[in-house]
Amino acid sequence: MADSDIVWIAEDDRSLRRVLGEALRDAHYTVRAFASADEVLAALQQSCPAALFCDRRLGQTDGLNLITALRERDCLAPVLVISAFTDVAATAAAYRAGAVEYLAKPFDLDQAVEALRRVLLGRATEVPAAEPARHPLLGESPAMREVFRLIGRVAGSDLNVLIVGATGTGKELVARALHQESPRNAQPFVALNTAAIPAELLESELFGHEAGAFTGAQRRVPGRFEQAAGGTLFLDEIGDMPAALQTRLLRVLAGGEYYRVGGRELLRADVRLITATHQDLDAQVASGGFRADLLHRLDVVRIALPSLSMRREDIPLLAIHFLAVAAQTLKLPAKRFSGATLRRLETMDFPGNVRQIENLCQRLAVMTPGVVIQPSDLQPGSAPGAADNPEQAAWLESLRTWTEQALANGQSDLYGIAREHFDRVLFTAALETCNGHRQQAAEKLGVGRNTITRKLGSSRRRKTR
Repeated sequence: MADSDIVWIAEDDRSLRRVLGEALRDAHYTVRAFASADEVLAALQQSCPAALFCDRRLGQTDGLNLITALRERDCLAPVLVISAFTDVAATAAAYRAGAVEYLAKPFDLDQAVEALRRVLLGRATEVPAAEPARHPLLGESPAMREVFRLIGRVAGSDLNVLIVGATGTGKELVARALHQESPRNAQPFVALNTAAIPAELLESELFGHEAGAFTGAQRRVPGRFEQAAGGTLFLDEIGDMPAALQTRLLRVLAGGEYYRVGGRELLRADVRLITATHQDLDAQVASGGFRADLLHRLDVVRIALPSLSMRREDIPLLAIHFLAVAAQTLKLPAKRFSGATLRRLETMDFPGNVRQIENLCQRLAVMTPGVVIQPSDLQPGSAPGAADNPEQAAWLESLRTWTEQALANGQSDLYGIAREHFDRVLFTAALETCNGHRQQAAEKLGVGRNTITRKLGSSRRRKTR
């Protein structure tokens, strides 16, 4: 069998190399594995693979260099990059280099097999991206990795993108990332919140106006389309756009041309349009509040941003980042979170999403007296959720600490031990509060009277053994 029918794996982690190879073989692919870039380069002197799984870092070697090596040898094998780096810059760099897929570690083996199947069927396409840059978009959760992957895929194109997500999830950050990773990144990025502009002024804001176009228009003023020429125009809260403006925007998108208000000079709209909303535009179309044909023009690619409740594992990462930024911006001494505080934050609800965490960290940077931020510094009102009940949060934190210590000490049957302590403390406290009246204690706890008798009785018997 020629190597043109074989899938290559370039991975310096022996365990991952083995399990990925087994998964591909189970899917009936023939596999050849390599532990270093040098081994791959030597093999390329003789043959070209059907496809290549390539780690982003192979020892001290940048795995993306293998893509260049393949192309220099006129080998058009698709490359699927696998990496522990999950940020926007790393993802976009891989697509810019020519990768057709980007799998962030740890990934599901079925996902890798399915990605290879799509690639070999010709369903994946290479998407060029601009030079990588640092972005304030942060996250390691699967949901955010998917967002980064989508940004990397579409940034290099001129496709219109609709970003949807709740308030505070970072829609403008995604728009800026798409611009920075695009060929238009040397040109302006212009943002406009359509909900913040009075309806009677929005047309002028978008398209500009000529002198004398209306009362008070004393000179020609360029609109946002004109200001963003050659670059990217980001229209936030597009769902609030008045119906008349929707019609005019549709004409611009259809024909690529427009006039200033009161003008006769035909202007060309050379912009990449990105829009965002927290509203359900499909529902608005159904109710007649938004034009279906405009939505079809705007929603060529949709990027859905998850709310923070869907990616709680990212909360510590975000909090650490925003605390450092706050200290630097406000010129304050650097502070840090204790481990217990980070765990507490992860249990809290943030209905304002990422923006609310940023505001909280700014307050903590200013108000916390110590260098290390403790759980007690998270005052009620910092965010709804666990912090609204400090006593409850405190005992949950104590339970977590006990569990971690017990696990570290190799203790077993933790659930049974914890349940015994829980029952004894809960029922004893209820009885003491009710002066020993079991029926009353049972009603307060929401259990039957016999439950208290049985639980406390079994607890005493275990203690006397």
